[in-house]
Amino acid sequence: MFLQRVGNKGIRLGTLFERAAARNPASLVILDHDLDIAPGFGRRATLTEVADLIDDFASRLWAARVRPGKRVVIHKSDGFDITLLACSVVRIGAVPVLLSSKLDGATVAELLRRVDQPYLITDRAKLDKDLPAEVFGLSERVLLASGEHPDATPLADFEGTGRVPPVTMAPDHPTLITHTSGTTGTPKLAVHTGHTFQARYRPQATVALAISRREPVAVHVSFVHSRMFTAMPIAILQGHPLIVLKEDEPEAVAALFAQVPPGLIEAHPNTFLRWEVLANDARRPLANVKCFSSTFDAIHPRTVHRMLGASARKSPVFCQMYGQSEVGPIAGRTYSVKRGAEADGRCVGSPFYGMTDVRVVSRDGNPPTKSSPGYIEVRSDGRIVTYLDEHARWKKQVNDGWWRMGDLGYRTRWGCLHLLDREVDEIPGVDSTLEIEDKLFARVPDLIEVIIIPGPDGRPVPVVCTRDDTPLDPLVWKRAVVDLPPLAEPVQWRLEDLPQTATTKIKRLELARLLTAGDARTTVDGTGEDTRA
Repeated sequence: MFLQRVGNKGIRLGTLFERAAARNPASLVILDHDLDIAPGFGRRATLTEVADLIDDFASRLWAARVRPGKRVVIHKSDGFDITLLACSVVRIGAVPVLLSSKLDGATVAELLRRVDQPYLITDRAKLDKDLPAEVFGLSERVLLASGEHPDATPLADFEGTGRVPPVTMAPDHPTLITHTSGTTGTPKLAVHTGHTFQARYRPQATVALAISRREPVAVHVSFVHSRMFTAMPIAILQGHPLIVLKEDEPEAVAALFAQVPPGLIEAHPNTFLRWEVLANDARRPLANVKCFSSTFDAIHPRTVHRMLGASARKSPVFCQMYGQSEVGPIAGRTYSVKRGAEADGRCVGSPFYGMTDVRVVSRDGNPPTKSSPGYIEVRSDGRIVTYLDEHARWKKQVNDGWWRMGDLGYRTRWGCLHLLDREVDEIPGVDSTLEIEDKLFARVPDLIEVIIIPGPDGRPVPVVCTRDDTPLDPLVWKRAVVDLPPLAEPVQWRLEDLPQTATTKIKRLELARLLTAGDARTTVDGTGEDTRA
């Protein structure tokens, strides 16, 4: 779209911190963890120091014979150094391929096969515990971010090597490869260019305008997700101190935010859900937040209400953006204390003028409505250019420039988009499983997760998780569902047992398969008696 194209020179991740440091050399990056690649680096560093670390490891990779155009898979224990190593790879003209630390070894091996003899950056822990031996044959060379292994080369061996100048690739050249969530099977490898990344950066950059430049931006985002590589530039290029979180444990987050109060937080919806308890924390860790922002998935109204209520700022806002790994942000809206998410909670906003567009295609020849939603299709210059080694699969989702999102919804006469369900999650007779989940969250305070999936007999089954795994109150539940479509008895699981993606989305299809296979965990019948499978 035209506003995404004006002056688009590409995102230039390899020199990102260098350029940010030239503007604000003493601006801080604050971590909640140590870096595996540089344990002595500390948890507070200036942009200048981070830029130097990226340059250092770019030179080490060059010494390890990584050259422009080569693909470098990064699959290591979780940490911000995944992001920094990606910047180092780009700095010498190579292409980082980011694989989540949560992926199992068989999936990593399959994706390595698709990438076709890349360099692999991993660590001793992954090689010992998770990865099959075949990864050595599937890789041109295995490099270690930490530890030692007889068949791999530690990056520490190249410490002190001479620095090399940055390599600038064309803006339409691949600059990063990420993987999709894998909620419907083996993840696909999404190929981004400098142009496409810069295009999706622009609609998101407006969010940081809500706060002054001296205020920190806190980010809790998967280090392998494309969102990290737009959230991070937004903060550092505009001069904000950057707080990077690996963990979302509420107590640790509260302690850090009490020391360094953020003005803006970007996080997963499920992270904000877990942080609801911070609204009642005596340290008031969310009091300084002017803007909460989430891009990955639908946010529940209860969570929006609690986040906004925890802020002491004048007129705080919650920004929700609708998008996808393959296209970036497409539509957005804001919630306020006066107009919370309870008002049209399924509305995900409107397209960004001059940058993105949305249409909803009928499934039955009639205009899409709530009771008969259509296929959501979008346009954006932020769209990926292909799925690596699966271009035919990519082409199936493109229709005359429009990208099929795999979601169902409709647009109101005012133009706002309402998201009702994923195509694969639709349950006959239910207008919107997401809408039912929103209502249950609002009515059952102890819920920290609820997923509506089809049961073996086709009836919708609520899978629920409660705070501290307390038993679900059957009387509260009965009142909560009285005006909802007929549901099966709820099945209670521990949150950590639910199959999740790298961005903490629940894998609904896998969960449904587990239930069908008889993994019922705890069911709560109408008398409140628990039945253990």
